[in-house]
Order: sequence, then structure tokens, then C-alpha cells
Amino acid sequence: MKRILAAIALACAAVLPAACNPEGETPAAAETPPPAEAAERAPAASTTASAVPGSSSGEPAAPGAPSFAALYPGAVLDAPAVTASSASGPGGLATYTTDADPDAVIAFHRARAEAAGLSSSMAMNQGDARAYGATSADGDANLQVVASATEAGPTSVQISWSAGR
Repeated sequence: MKRILAAIALACAAVLPAACNPEGETPAAAETPPPAEAAERAPAASTTASAVPGSSSGEPAAPGAPSFAALYPGAVLDAPAVTASSASGPGGLATYTTDADPDAVIAFHRARAEAAGLSSSMAMNQGDARAYGATSADGDANLQVVASATEAGPTSVQISWSAGR
């Protein structure tokens, strides 16, 4: 459990400052719509997760999330995603569980990121935890995913993203 928390803390420390408040600006109010409202508001634009070629599954992690910020098929959100927006663009953080193993979860997110034009920038395998990071060529958009098997069975996943401008 300590390894899971350490991996999650590392991912948060690396992504969230840049994703949600890179220049010390005050971000707009965080949006955490109720799950039913979030499903109704999910856009069908090309930036949604279902728009990635070859991937008919994988719902957006949050309404308006970029195509690379999708949930593993069959995933169950722990709570609605936390999203924020600043001058450098929107970003968010979501946690979910899935019956898939951590390697399959990371492979799914890597494929989504590469299909959206992001390049792999970080990977980690430590014990039962797996982590993956990707960044756009201009550095504005990024993705970080930490997946870890739990003692209770399902894989616990944290995904954070910044969509850039």
C-alpha cells in the first residue's frame, strides 16, 4: 500500500503543478459535476476519448477531456474527476478501478497517448505498480498514469492530464 501511495504522490508532484497552475495563476473554479450530469454533458467533439481511431471503447475521464485522457474499458470511477483550467489550458485528475492487470492498463493508455500525437516521456515498473507519462511535442499537453494491483483484487489507477492550449 505504501508503494501505491508513493507512486501516486510522485505522479501528482510531477504533473499537477504544471497541469493546473503552471505560472502561479489562480485557476478557474474546479468542476466536479455529479456523475449523471457529467454523462449528459460529455461532448461528442473530436477531442473526446471515443474519437481516437481504433478505439471504440474508453470513455473520457471527464467531460471535455482530451482523447488521451480516457478510462480503461469497463473501469469504475472512484469519484467524479477533478478538473481545472488555467491560462495554459484545462487539466484533470481521476482515479478508477478495473479488473485488468496494471500492464494492460498502461498499454491501453500508451496506445491512446500515441494515437493522439503524444510521445512517451516516462515509464516505471516497481513491484506491482506501473507508471507511464507522455508529452506533446510542444510540451503543453501531457498525461501521467499510475496503475497498481491491490490486495483486494482490482487494479487501482490514477490518471492526470493537461490538455494544453
